[in-house]
Amino acid sequence: MPGLAARVEGMIAALGENRGLISDTIVDALRAVPRHLFVPPVGVALTDTGPELIDQANDPEAWWTAVYGTAAIVTQLDGGATDIGDAEGRYTSSNSAPETVVDLLELLNPQPQHRTLEVGTGTGWTAALLSHLVGEAARVTSIEIDPAIAGQAAKNLATAGVRPRLIVGDGAAGWAAGAPYDRVHVTCGVHTVPYAWIEQSRPGAVIVAPYSPGFDTDQSLRLVVRPDGTAIGRFPGYTSYMMMRSQGATPCDPDDGSGKRFAIRVDPRTIAYAPAGAGLVMSALTGLRTRVSDEAGFVLYLVDPGDAGQWAAAVHRSDTEHMVYELGDRRLWEEVADAYFRWVSWGEPGLDRFGMTVTPEGQRLWLDTPERAIGPCRSAVS
Repeated sequence: MPGLAARVEGMIAALGENRGLISDTIVDALRAVPRHLFVPPVGVALTDTGPELIDQANDPEAWWTAVYGTAAIVTQLDGGATDIGDAEGRYTSSNSAPETVVDLLELLNPQPQHRTLEVGTGTGWTAALLSHLVGEAARVTSIEIDPAIAGQAAKNLATAGVRPRLIVGDGAAGWAAGAPYDRVHVTCGVHTVPYAWIEQSRPGAVIVAPYSPGFDTDQSLRLVVRPDGTAIGRFPGYTSYMMMRSQGATPCDPDDGSGKRFAIRVDPRTIAYAPAGAGLVMSALTGLRTRVSDEAGFVLYLVDPGDAGQWAAAVHRSDTEHMVYELGDRRLWEEVADAYFRWVSWGEPGLDRFGMTVTPEGQRLWLDTPERAIGPCRSAVS
């Protein structure tokens, strides 16, 4: 059985093969902060072949292999309502995939003595890595909304001998008592960037977050805070995290039978699986969010997050015209289709051409330069 050092080096080597060069400081942090101290005895490893239950007591070698592999390991199901040993349920916390962790840390680029805010403590592994990177755990403040998760993270960190400031609360509000921050590291997906993170950061601070426009593909977002109290940045890559709980699932009102049913020519899968640039544009122009169901044929749902009575279901049909059922006054399908073809008319710009500006009023997407803004300014409540 390989020793701990060999397992750590194997994980680092696999990360290098998957994503390329890793900075020396992050490699040192990965060596200094063993991942196994932050993984529970039972979890669900999200492998390339699907979810796999790992149990240290029953199969220790499989557990160790997963811990020092490259997969995310789910540590909580359904907010704790489902036993992790059941292996099936809604994923609500995890020890993130090492490659994703490294990607965001590289974008964040924390330096010694940087005062750092982490939103989403999870198992505590990233908080420990940040503590090593900035050199003083006391300069790291980590916020977790779930008390049970926060309590276990505190135990994990104590076992590792790392003691950042741990707060139980909603990370969307930041933590003003620890401001001003030089870095803000977000480990949960967001639809809209809370202004508190900018407000509590000093000019030149870097904020890195997983951004979910609500249209299939999620991206990493890197913002830099400016002296005027705004932040600006771009989408340097792709990442996917569980959503911040306060920005999570968007419910729909029950169908009261008053909706309109009509045929459409555009395949709903064109919208559902559109490239990242199109997803950004459709989200910015419409403010809608989507989800896909394939339990009884392909259905794309469009939902207005500000009005649960406004939703549509677009159904793919292989041998006839596709169909939409739409509830409410907004013409949701038409709005989304128009936004998609506007993106097409611009030459189908890719992710690297888009950016975002965040102000006290909200966030705004732009193409190429901030002067080419797309859609209205959207606040964290829209």
